[in-house]
Amino acid sequence: MLVVLKHPDGTREPLAIGVPGDREVDQKRLEGQLEPIEVETMDEGEIAKHPAVVKGYLGPEVLGAESKSGIRYLVDPRVVEGTRWVTGANAPDSHVLDPVVGRDFTPDGTIEAAEIRDGDACPNCTEGTLESARGIEMGHIFQLGRKYADALDLKVLDENGKLVTVTMGSYGIGPSRAVAAIAEGTLDEIGLSRPRNVAPVDVHIVAAGKDEAIFAAASTLAEELSAKGIDVLYDDRAGKVSPGVKFKDAELMGMPTIVTVGRGLADGTVEVRDRATGEREEVAVADAAGRIAELVRG
Repeated sequence: MLVVLKHPDGTREPLAIGVPGDREVDQKRLEGQLEPIEVETMDEGEIAKHPAVVKGYLGPEVLGAESKSGIRYLVDPRVVEGTRWVTGANAPDSHVLDPVVGRDFTPDGTIEAAEIRDGDACPNCTEGTLESARGIEMGHIFQLGRKYADALDLKVLDENGKLVTVTMGSYGIGPSRAVAAIAEGTLDEIGLSRPRNVAPVDVHIVAAGKDEAIFAAASTLAEELSAKGIDVLYDDRAGKVSPGVKFKDAELMGMPTIVTVGRGLADGTVEVRDRATGEREEVAVADAAGRIAELVRG
């Protein structure tokens, strides 16, 4: 792959990247290796400036800082001395079989710029292989270099009292990304399971039944908990949805503590359930507010 490097001082440098034929150059990885230098794919106009280059059939014999083209040539670390390859022959519709690294061509150095795959050797250890996994971006850092500073003519005095263009960078953590990451990291097969320190409310009270006494007890419990400074979500949808729908909604929303006021009220109890562990506890109605407050505050 032929690219042009745009250095912070404005100079442009051609560069050739050599990778095994079953790999592609990972543009993002290449840029990460070269920051704050910017990378552009070499276009037709740039290629025309190098008559030794034959597009599509470029071979390593004409590459290198001391070569006919003068283009610096970096290769993937897999292209080691003594290995044989198939390359372009620097002539239309032609290839070369078995040129040997170190005998027929010598790169100027190596660069980690090829795409990576599961099973690749660990680059930082003597054993082990790479394994990919999905992730979520919690924040980011951008090395902006001087691209925007140049555009804004943004300069400051350096230690010698001379005006210099600043080098810019930015970083940020996204609150909405954090919420998504927590949701993905804690959900289970039935819905969200929010950690208490980030949950919108501490307790989700479900009134499960049609008896007015159930709604009265649930409402009283919600008021008692609120008076203790505990945030409560009270599902008082009377006659509009079944208890099963309420339970499913509570599981889906995933508040840390779910309290069900229902059939147990006849025996003077309510059910207190930990959403994360599934542990259930029958608590006397008279003691419910105190016991729930104890669970919430640890």
